[in-house]
Amino acid sequence: MDTLTRMRAFIDVVEAEGFSAAARKIGRSKALLSKYVRELEDELGALLLNRTTRQFSMTEAGHTYYRRASEIVREVDSLADAVRESSGDVRGRIKLSAPRTFADAPIGQSLIDFAKQHPDIVLDIHLDDRFVDLVEEGFDLAVRISRLENSSLIARRLAPFSVRLCASPELIVKHGKPTRAQDLARIPCIVDTNGRGLNNWQFKGDGNDTVSVSVSGPIEVNSPMAARAAAVSGLGFTILPDFIAAPDLESGRLVTALDDRILSGAGIFAVYPHRRYLPAKVRVFVDFLVQWFKMRENA
Repeated sequence: MDTLTRMRAFIDVVEAEGFSAAARKIGRSKALLSKYVRELEDELGALLLNRTTRQFSMTEAGHTYYRRASEIVREVDSLADAVRESSGDVRGRIKLSAPRTFADAPIGQSLIDFAKQHPDIVLDIHLDDRFVDLVEEGFDLAVRISRLENSSLIARRLAPFSVRLCASPELIVKHGKPTRAQDLARIPCIVDTNGRGLNNWQFKGDGNDTVSVSVSGPIEVNSPMAARAAAVSGLGFTILPDFIAAPDLESGRLVTALDDRILSGAGIFAVYPHRRYLPAKVRVFVDFLVQWFKMRENA
């Protein structure tokens, strides 16, 4: 049995957080995976996993080995992908991180459309609103909706997006429409706690500066969909991505305010680590998303 096979078994167990879960995921027996990991530990002369009947945890050596082994396996797979690409055979599994907002919104259809068009590629989608560490957690790439900060990652812009300050017409009748960002401090607001500013909302000032306004209200929730529903119900102003707010703005259930004070420059990005060989499956996926959003924009 070669080291690479044992290495893959160890990575599968770690990422599935258990032997039984890994066995179900990859279609091998729990006993076989346990055998491979035990043989790997014997080969290395080090304990990688602390096992009990209920759970397991990585040792310090296990953490070190997992980080390096994940990089090695990705490089091996990427090299194999490059060879397959030359023969027109692109297949495999893509481990993707994306925010729930992306999957829940109409633009989440892009993932389904890709899966239909590329049946030989498995999309392993992990929905999480936090910014995962792609290298540390073994992701091939992530979709991020934000103003992209400097990082060691490669980023490809899929589409621009903007946010809207929204409220129901009934709320505006009751509290009035704000004419300055500072007015929001006295009006009920719904805070989406996924936002980096939390209760401190940022707006354009009169020059090149920004204005920060501390807001409060009856609901704080880590979901733009829930914040949208609360705003439609008249509970307060909220800040929503345009692709979430659009249907309610078109129907009149929500209206916007302070449009000229909204900060710009955000986008939807595909980000992935620097690698010697970019897997063909990742390149195909990102190219598909770029074209999907371009067609949507031109529709």
